[in-house]
Amino acid sequence: MGAQALAIEAQALVALEQRIKGPMAPAFARVVTLVLGCQGRVVVMGMGKSGHVGRKIAATLASTGTPAMFVHPAEASHGDLGMVTPQDVVLAISNSGESEELSAILPVLKRLGVTVVAITGRAESGLALHAEAVLDSSVALEACPLNLAPTASTTAQMALGDALAVALLDARGFKEADFARSHPGGSLGRKLLTHVRDVMRSGRAVPRVAPDTAFTDLMREMSGKGLGATAVADDAGRVLGIFTDGDLRRLVENGSDLRALRAADVMHANPRTVRDDALAVDAADMMEAFRITSVLVVDGEDALVGALNINDLLRAKVI
Repeated sequence: MGAQALAIEAQALVALEQRIKGPMAPAFARVVTLVLGCQGRVVVMGMGKSGHVGRKIAATLASTGTPAMFVHPAEASHGDLGMVTPQDVVLAISNSGESEELSAILPVLKRLGVTVVAITGRAESGLALHAEAVLDSSVALEACPLNLAPTASTTAQMALGDALAVALLDARGFKEADFARSHPGGSLGRKLLTHVRDVMRSGRAVPRVAPDTAFTDLMREMSGKGLGATAVADDAGRVLGIFTDGDLRRLVENGSDLRALRAADVMHANPRTVRDDALAVDAADMMEAFRITSVLVVDGEDALVGALNINDLLRAKVI
């Protein structure tokens, strides 16, 4: 029965695809135009299973650039209708198109001058007659063996909502960065919204020495800051070089007289740096490409303002 249910719902979606390409295309384009021209929000309404679908559609619209919210039709009759303004578009969802709770508020919505569009399975229903545009979500058969429980019909409603959200997303030129702003807590949001300045070490946490600093003092600075490296910079903050744990290891292996050395003698000149306004994910890519675990951060005038370690990026969940 499970496979049969999926087959019935798949057939319903195939039929829906054919309608949206053919006879329903003008209505779908009309709904997209109405929503794009909306000066308020898309207010989604639906009862029962259609209400659950409506909540998901409202959430999908809101996260893809179309301001939207769900209002329960029954609660609307008891005060929540005050959330709806004449500048809004109401997307009403009902398979039968005769939901009592929706039918009760449709005349009020019309008097307010609110644009109503419908997703319904019956083109001759009261909801369809009140709507300015109708999306046909009818199905030949429910997946329920009794042909009663909303199954294929709610799948069709959900798919139409997704189709509408995607069409609007495309029409608005909605990009990854826009999506990230709606999802700051997700991995994409962290990657596209987190800049180097947000995660770098700054101020006294940045290991830094002058070029004439004695080697012992250099090591004290590097060890005390726990970065595994230290910047070598002049009085103006211009980065001259960097000294890392790897450089120390090579000096020891070569048998160098460390006590006689200065920072300028041991630094790696002209090191790779990253701007503080760069995306943190770009800094991570650079560190991976050049197989380095720390990088110095500079501002727009190439002055040292921070330092970044691979562990800083891990803690921020950028990588």
